[in-house]
Amino acid sequence: MPTKLNLDIQTILDKQFNIDFKGYSATEVDSFLDLVLEDYETLQDVTKTLNDKVIELDRLNATLRAQLIELEGKSRLNDEGSQSASQLDILKRLSRLEQVVYNKE
Repeated sequence: MPTKLNLDIQTILDKQFNIDFKGYSATEVDSFLDLVLEDYETLQDVTKTLNDKVIELDRLNATLRAQLIELEGKSRLNDEGSQSASQLDILKRLSRLEQVVYNKE
């Protein structure tokens, strides 16, 4: 895929055509317009390629965001589960301590 352009803005603005007896030289104008057309075709190809890449990356981004949300949800569930397990362990220990303390009396 060619990415080198034949013309830039300044070249187009500065272009001077030789004047024939009926006006500008038709062959010179045609060759210049051929260069302009090549550049437009190149720009269209590059634009299409980049737009396709943007669409592909947007899809990938959406997939990764969905995976991130899913993993964050699982992580929150694990955190809540470990907190409730630690609270349950504390309650069991407290219960055993109460049994020991109250059984001695």
